[in-house]
Amino acid sequence: MLFLVFDLEVAFLYPWAVHFHHGGWGMVVVLLIFLLILEAGYLYLYRKGALDWDS
Repeated sequence: MLFLVFDLEVAFLYPWAVHFHHGGWGMVVVLLIFLLILEAGYLYLYRKGALDWDS
């Protein structure tokens, strides 16, 4: 399940990097919004204990 999260991250960041060359600094806002949503998901998983590999 966590593989899907990491896979989607790369799937969205690669096209952003390609488009950044043409879009300029306006694309930075898009990236920051995406990373904030992604970080919220990571924090949710961390608090639920899904990222605890010991148990």
